[in-house]
Amino acid sequence: AAAQQVRLLVQSSPLAGFNYHQAPDVWRSMRVGDALRLAREPDNAHDAGAVRVEWRGHTLGYVPRAQNAALAWAMDRGEILDARVSRLQPHRNPRKRIEFEVYVE
Repeated sequence: AAAQQVRLLVQSSPLAGFNYHQAPDVWRSMRVGDALRLAREPDNAHDAGAVRVEWRGHTLGYVPRAQNAALAWAMDRGEILDARVSRLQPHRNPRKRIEFEVYVE
């Protein structure tokens, strides 16, 4: 029998900093379900809890500051977190163009 895999959704967030990184250049190439990489930036001058969001080697932006504390805490303790694109939509507000989910398996 094949083993079942369980994913536990940790949070769903919009992408912060869309206009300040590479997201404007690549978001039209992205697809819902694409894997994202999360990277801690504990030495970030603007936010000690910063968690960078990447897609295929491109920095898209960050987990919003108001939502990054639990993720930063878990990552600092060695927890493996996965992320994926959960929503893409053209919108005049760049913060609403990319949403992503973070989960553990």
